[in-house]
Amino acid sequence: MGNLGLTEMLLIGIALLIFFGPSRLPELGKSLGKGIQEFKKASRELTESVKDSVETGEKSNSDSSQ
Repeated sequence: MGNLGLTEMLLIGIALLIFFGPSRLPELGKSLGKGIQEFKKASRELTESVKDSVETGEKSNSDSSQ
């Protein structure tokens, strides 16, 4: 599950050509790429924020136990 083969990719490409036309596909791809890039950036920032919070919490717990 989750793996797309060549046949599935071709069917998706043909469907995109039919719905959007060849002139809009590059624009659509560019927008999709930017969206994925922004999502990855936001998730990376969230992960770093959570890690920092956990590390800060661990430091305050170790400081208060001494």
